Amino acid sequence: MAHRTVFFLSDQTGVTAETLGHSLLTQFEEHEFDQITLPFIDSVDKAEAAIRHINAVSSETGARPIIFSTLVHEDLRNRFLHASGLFLDFFKTFLGPLEQELQAKSSLTSGRAHGISDTGKYDERIEATNFAINYDDGGSTVGYDKADVILIGVSRSGKTPTCLYLAMHYGIFAANYPLAEDDLETGELPRVLRPFRDKLYGLTIDPDRLVQIRKERRAAGQYASPKQVTFELRGAEAMFRKYQIPHINVTSFSVEEISSKILSSTNVERRINN
Repeated sequence: MAHRTVFFLSDQTGVTAETLGHSLLTQFEEHEFDQITLPFIDSVDKAEAAIRHINAVSSETGARPIIFSTLVHEDLRNRFLHASGLFLDFFKTFLGPLEQELQAKSSLTSGRAHGISDTGKYDERIEATNFAINYDDGGSTVGYDKADVILIGVSRSGKTPTCLYLAMHYGIFAANYPLAEDDLETGELPRVLRPFRDKLYGLTIDPDRLVQIRKERRAAGQYASPKQVTFELRGAEAMFRKYQIPHINVTSFSVEEISSKILSSTNVERRINN
C-alpha cells in the first residue's frame, strides 16, 4: 500500500481543513496517509516554520506531501506555493468563483467557519461535548434520559470518536456503552440499557480490521486474538438483530460518514446545522 504524508493547514483549529481533506482522501483506498495538522498559523514566522516542516518531510520520505489549506490571508497562503508539496488551497479554489457570482469581495476574516460569533451554537457544542466525555464508555449511566443517541458495540469499534464528532459538529448529546463479554455470552441486552432501547444504535466492524486496531492498543493476551474478536462481534451483531437495534458496519467509513448515516437513519435532530 502506498504511503503519503498529508498536512492540514489553518489559521484556526484546523477542523475545516481536516473535514474537507478527509472527504477527498477517502476516495483513494489504495493509499495510506500519515496525517499532520498544523493549526493557528497566523503569522509569517509560523508559516515559515510550517514550510520547513513540510520540506523536511518531503526530503525524508522522497515524496511530496499533500497540503490542504484553509488559510485565509493571501500573503500567508502564497508562501506555501513554494513549499515542496502539492498545495491545495480551499479558499482560492472557491472564493474566486463565489466573488464573481455574488459580485462582491469576500471579507477574508479568520474564524468565520467555526461560527464562534454565534455564542448559542458555541455553547451547544461545549455542552454536548462535555456530555459525550462524561458518558463515555459506560463510565456513567445516570442521565441517559438526556441522551439523543446511545452508541453500543464492542471495544474499539469507533464509539467514542463518533460521539465526539456528533457533539462537536451537530450539538448532539451522544453517550456510548461497551458490550462486555458477560453481555455477549448471555445475549441479553444490559439491564441499564433496556429503558432506552429507542435511543440505541449499534456499531460493528470487520474482524480483521478490529484485530489490527486492538493489536495497536494491546497486542498481548486474548484482547486482540482473532478468536476473541470473532466471538465478540458475532455476539454483538446477534444482539442487534434480536432487539432490532439499528446498526452499521463502520469498516469502510470515516467518522464523518458514520455520523451522517446515523443521523439519516434515526429521528435524532441536529441542534446545530453546520
